[in-house]
Amino acid sequence: MTDPFQPPPGTPQRSTLVRDCTACGACCAAPDIAALRKPLGVPCVHLGADCRCGIYTMRPQVCRNYAPDWVCSEVAPLPTLDARIRRFLEIYGLQDELTE
Repeated sequence: MTDPFQPPPGTPQRSTLVRDCTACGACCAAPDIAALRKPLGVPCVHLGADCRCGIYTMRPQVCRNYAPDWVCSEVAPLPTLDARIRRFLEIYGLQDELTE
């Protein structure tokens, strides 16, 4: 099994590895989450100002299945949620999807 905290080959490591949730909010804001009708790049309505889930104990399975990986160590150190969203989308090549 590969280490989910190792970036893909050719991706330079720029941040300290993070193996636990840092409550940066990126995973609740950047990806689309169909189960919550949450569009790409828009913070979930259940994401609090502290970047924690307001429905954590009742969150859908897709959210329960998410586990921190190397992307977290890339986005968590950024100073704002908007910056974390932009970097998350950039990593996955989805930044242009917001304008379509």
